[in-house]
Amino acid sequence: MQYRFITIEGNIGAGKTTLAARLAEHLQAKLILEGFADNPFLPKFYAQPDQYAFPLELFFMAERYKQLKEMLTTRDLFTQYTVSDYLFIKSLLFAKMNLQEDEFSLYQKLFDIINPQLPQPDLLIFLNAPVNRLQQNIRKRNRSYEQQIPDAYLSRVHDMYMQFLRQHAVRTLMIDTTKMDFLHSSEDFQALLTALENDYPAGIHYL
Repeated sequence: MQYRFITIEGNIGAGKTTLAARLAEHLQAKLILEGFADNPFLPKFYAQPDQYAFPLELFFMAERYKQLKEMLTTRDLFTQYTVSDYLFIKSLLFAKMNLQEDEFSLYQKLFDIINPQLPQPDLLIFLNAPVNRLQQNIRKRNRSYEQQIPDAYLSRVHDMYMQFLRQHAVRTLMIDTTKMDFLHSSEDFQALLTALENDYPAGIHYL
């Protein structure tokens, strides 16, 4: 397989971590999982978004940068693949959605300084899920601070990602999660592995 660095992305509750873990295990790849639970501002943000959006997004960006920088610049002689469950640019996308204009202007200056220092994934796998499926998954994993996320917020996140993918030539494999179940179906997982053998040009491709 030619894709050495694969990133899984999608909305809140789309199943990013589940697929990243299974794919990394199969490929014997280095696994990079976002430490969202370590962000002390996350529960506060869901309760009072206007007050805590800026420290929330700064914390996420700093932690993502630190993690990716350490793990992607440290050579591992025993693994040739890396799988992550987040795209670093999501820091900027969520900041644009959650921050006030003056806060976002400052945030973007910081982002533009550090983003060029990080390698970009060879392939982005995007898990596309409808809001009702996302809410089912959110309820199932039962993180208390997520239980009151409104449908409208999840719809905004979806639109934000779609706009980004349409405007940037990112090599993307788009997956409809209502038709594919990588956790319970070995056939679906094998279909994904077969798809990863394809040489995709930049742009959106569908499995």
